[in-house]
Amino acid sequence: MTLEELRNQIDAIDNQLLVLMNARMNVVQQVGELKRSSQALIYRPEREKAIVDRLAHQSDGLLRSDAIEAIFQEIFAVARNIELPERIAYLGPEGSFTHQAAESRFGAMSEYDALPTIRSVFESVETGRAKFGIVPIENNQEGLVFETVDNLNEKDIRIAAEIVKPIHFAFATKAEKLSEIQRIYSKDIGFRQCKRFLDDYFSGYSVEIIPVESTSKAAKMASEDPYAAAICSDIAGKIYGVPVLFNNIQDSIVNRTRFLILAKEFDTMPSGNDKTTVIVQFPNSDKSGTLSRFLREFEVYDINLTKLASHPSRQGDRFGFWFLMEFEGHAKDDKVQKIFRQIQSEIKWLGSYVKLVD
Repeated sequence: MTLEELRNQIDAIDNQLLVLMNARMNVVQQVGELKRSSQALIYRPEREKAIVDRLAHQSDGLLRSDAIEAIFQEIFAVARNIELPERIAYLGPEGSFTHQAAESRFGAMSEYDALPTIRSVFESVETGRAKFGIVPIENNQEGLVFETVDNLNEKDIRIAAEIVKPIHFAFATKAEKLSEIQRIYSKDIGFRQCKRFLDDYFSGYSVEIIPVESTSKAAKMASEDPYAAAICSDIAGKIYGVPVLFNNIQDSIVNRTRFLILAKEFDTMPSGNDKTTVIVQFPNSDKSGTLSRFLREFEVYDINLTKLASHPSRQGDRFGFWFLMEFEGHAKDDKVQKIFRQIQSEIKWLGSYVKLVD
């Protein structure tokens, strides 16, 4: 078969796909009308996850589950914008890892606001300027992002879903040779997570290491300086026209960051594979055994506690603490309800959502 004949087959299949996509979007539009009439939520991450899992399970061709997810996340994003256009706030600037996380769930058609701080993302969602917000919550190499944790406690915001993304750093420069590079820009975390690369390639050079507020800013500065380089995302390098000389320069090949999708009001139905995040403060936290008795209940009811992090209350002159807790299960599960009815504590329910990471 000739190349032209194969291309004609592809064109014919594309024509069929277009007809099917339009048919799907016609149904989506009807769903949107029903949701608006009943004030139902447009974004249903648990439903999207179920669709991807079902399709991945029945696929017997070349498409693997990650490819199916990538394709259908864009389809879902287009569908949501047909149902109701979305404005998404994220921790900027453009080209940041948070930007990439946002686009992986909300696609190219959504309206995006790149905001300078995590607090500003929370406030944008809280005031209704944005429907959803995307912020980092933890990195498996660096730990929790405490600014996000603080705002979860302070703001009236819910967690709608989580996004887990691999973090790949690139080395971008306009310099012709490594020996010409005099300055390297990056965010402090970029330098920490790419230390082995810097030691291997620049230990014999006199190079100035310059921390900046974001890896995207690093790419912008490298674009304006022919004797500079940036440790950034490959997307930031492309945005600012800085050639990527090396990809995947991070020390760990399993570097991942978890991001949260924030919403003003959000409520999901149990999917059977959920995670719940709460903030707990014990009125009698200075009483012996208060925390241990609480934790024992999770063992009694066979609930897997996946995270327990203490955080200073910053109230008065006492060394008080509250706890960020995550556990497997949904807030509507009977055994979860039993635990929190039995324990005397102040609970802020942040959200139950589809679990993507163990």
